Amino acid sequence: MRFRNILLSLLAGGALIAALVYGFRPQPVKVDLVVVEKGPLTVTIAEEGRTRVVDRYIISAPVTAMMARIDLDVGDSLIAGDSLATLHPLVSAVLDPRSRAQAQARLAAANAALKAAQEGVEKARAQLTLVQTRQKRVSNIVALQGLAQERLDEVESMVKQGRAGLKSAEFMVEVARYEHQAALAVLKFTKTAAAPGEVEKIVLKAPVSGRVLKLFQESAGVVNAGQSLLEIGDPQTLEVEVDLLSADAVRVQPGTRVLFSRWGGEKELSGVVKRVEPHGFTKFSALGVEEQRVWVIVNFVEQAESLKRLGDGYRLEANFILWHEDAVLKVPGSALFRLDDGWALFVVKEGRALQQLVEIGHRGGIYVQIISGLKVGATIINYPGDSIVDGCQVRRFGKK
Repeated sequence: MRFRNILLSLLAGGALIAALVYGFRPQPVKVDLVVVEKGPLTVTIAEEGRTRVVDRYIISAPVTAMMARIDLDVGDSLIAGDSLATLHPLVSAVLDPRSRAQAQARLAAANAALKAAQEGVEKARAQLTLVQTRQKRVSNIVALQGLAQERLDEVESMVKQGRAGLKSAEFMVEVARYEHQAALAVLKFTKTAAAPGEVEKIVLKAPVSGRVLKLFQESAGVVNAGQSLLEIGDPQTLEVEVDLLSADAVRVQPGTRVLFSRWGGEKELSGVVKRVEPHGFTKFSALGVEEQRVWVIVNFVEQAESLKRLGDGYRLEANFILWHEDAVLKVPGSALFRLDDGWALFVVKEGRALQQLVEIGHRGGIYVQIISGLKVGATIINYPGDSIVDGCQVRRFGKK
């Protein structure tokens, strides 16, 4: 009986010790696990931008006169040659000798501007011919020698820009021609007195087809020479202006691909950087931080039909594509942490977290490229906390 009691006491003591050991043994830390894999990675710069009409024209009064009320509203469509505003002479005097001399000088200036615009058309046409010849040459090289398609795309983009430049130059010729006619009309209608019953007037006409973008003065009244009356342009020829931080602007160059989102449509629009302006400006952020920013101008790649829902001054988000690869070994940036002068993460093997040094490359919005130190299929810890140390036991969240 005594031996039996001793045996039971020993068993009870052993059970208690086993329970204590089991209760106080280190518990595996619950962690979020991620399997390393290859996939696409894109490095972008995202910033808000706004659209603007490429070719916009501000119609101003050629002389000081009385303007009749403008019967146009913002958004009205116009055809080249349509009447925009009518100017009548002031009661006191139409043109005195000094005003006549000034009008003659303006006519000479308008004539010179017209010739300069015509020369601009010839220059743009020559540039377009050059890039078209280059396009044919590059197309032949691509077909015969297997040159990279990217080079052909660049030349085709230059051809599109050349055509747009020629069109813009032709618009400038039309503007110069109508300005020349307007300056000529000032002298034409003041050479002789108006016939009885007639009122001497100047009719300002639309230099190009488009729509009314802005009315500076709508009501009848006296306008001074050079005063802006209205602004017109074609909303179907749009570009985007984006102000980037100067530190980001130096990473962007003409030809950089851009994707536009949050513009109101379901599909992203694409564009290409046309120009990075060389002059920066100071701007204060919403938090009152002084920033140095630079204007970047982007052309749309889509045809005009894709942009019918956009207008002048519309907001959108521009994503500048700085780098892209389709198959990159990548991990979430939240899995990495600094270790000495490098980067490290925790790899899980047989239920234990093992510290692993890695070499990183490009950084995207969420993921980071891994150059060395890790293989596809490895399991790593995402969001490692202070409780994770090298060699500790871990288990996935939700797993018992």
